[in-house]
Amino acid sequence: MTHDADSKTTAHGASKITAHGDVRGDGRGESPPQGRHRPPGVMLALLCTAQFMLVLDVTVVNVALPDMAADLHLDRTALTWVVTAYTLCFGGLMLLGGRLADAFGARRTLLAGLAVFTAASLVSGLAGSAATLIGGRIAQGVGAALLSPAALSLVTTSFHGAARNKALGVWAAIGGTGSAIGVLVGGALAGGPGWSWVFYVNVPVGLALLAALPAVVPPRAPQASTRLDVPGALLVTAGTGALIYGLVEAGDGGWGAPAALLPLAAALVLYAGFAVAERVSREPLMDLRMFTRRPVLAGAFLMLIATGLLIAFFFLGSVYLQHGRGFGAMRTGLVFLPVAVAVGAGAHLGSRLVTSVGSRATAVGGMVIATAACAPLARLDADSSVYGVLLPGLSVAAFGLGAVFVTATTTALGMVAHEEAGLASGVVNTFHEVGGSIGVAVVSTVAAAGIGGAAGAVTGFADAFRVCAVAAGGCAAVSALLVPRGKPETGGAMPVH
Repeated sequence: MTHDADSKTTAHGASKITAHGDVRGDGRGESPPQGRHRPPGVMLALLCTAQFMLVLDVTVVNVALPDMAADLHLDRTALTWVVTAYTLCFGGLMLLGGRLADAFGARRTLLAGLAVFTAASLVSGLAGSAATLIGGRIAQGVGAALLSPAALSLVTTSFHGAARNKALGVWAAIGGTGSAIGVLVGGALAGGPGWSWVFYVNVPVGLALLAALPAVVPPRAPQASTRLDVPGALLVTAGTGALIYGLVEAGDGGWGAPAALLPLAAALVLYAGFAVAERVSREPLMDLRMFTRRPVLAGAFLMLIATGLLIAFFFLGSVYLQHGRGFGAMRTGLVFLPVAVAVGAGAHLGSRLVTSVGSRATAVGGMVIATAACAPLARLDADSSVYGVLLPGLSVAAFGLGAVFVTATTTALGMVAHEEAGLASGVVNTFHEVGGSIGVAVVSTVAAAGIGGAAGAVTGFADAFRVCAVAAGGCAAVSALLVPRGKPETGGAMPVH
């Protein structure tokens, strides 16, 4: 994932984006000081390397899932949580991570998040049971939620003018390259030294970064006035966790089973509690009034659906190829490479279209392409051609989704007031991570028979892709009404996993 930011200059002087996404002016037009002994290019390279690890850990795991399942005897439910636990905690706690960076300093929060992520990677690689593996993934998500917003804050406040635009461009490129490289790295490691190495690889990189970053990252005083909305963060994360748990349980007991209905009901209660908590908080984690801004609501909706579909495609495709068709991990990674590249190609085209034909046409067109591409996948069976049906379908769908990702970001950031751009970015980034968790949970439930069945079983995969087609088609219809007409002020992209 990448977290785009926008920085605007107000009439009173320079303004900056804080770690949690707020745009604040200092009223003086002054730039934060940089130590001359700290090369900004080296700092940017190190921060981007840290962010790259976080992005890599979404797609790198998908290709290794079948090997994990075989070694640790993981059932469908556990496999689903291996993917969703990371993105759930990453997205649910990301805004709180930004607040912590404000309260305790971005440098300190960055290093704490990196240390947690590195240690959690080691625990995940050493895992001998489902509980340990999922626990490690949860801790990885917590570390990522601390690291990512703190790193972005350092990038936006350490570079100025044209240098800042270039730095943010490098930061944005991390998401697209991470998704492409992740499938290859996951396949190579799982097919070579073993699935544990998809986590072990983070350890030496993390330790090297922990040693190098303190020398190049400038310390900055924390904001003493920052308040931490811990109840809000816990409520929204618990609510999303209950939602995912209910969705996953429905795959085993049916939608009417108490094991599914009770968590789903709890999710509604927790979300309601979150809404109340945000209304009464003096410094809410998420300003819910942002959802009254049509561009922000449209951007969040598009990001939720597009991310849910894309991560669902990686999850379904990996299990189908390895569990249903007998592909090895490396071969699976190679199959997915064109899919990841197609996302980047779609994003590149989309960044041009939103400034020429507008947000609505680009969003609807991208989702229509994704819907059409899912049609042949909805008839997938054990005899379907991987290179004639699955690969073209996923690649074309990913191409359409790439354009939608751009539309989501540019609509939310380019069609609101400058002083609200940071808040809008925080909302869209949160829906980006949460969408992936929900998407995997839904398709795992629909394809339960194929994922949890004997090797070679492909029952349910066609149904899952049919649900994806319905979701994409529904999103296209809603987008025709919800996404504002017109063209955003600035083009840009949020490259994705």
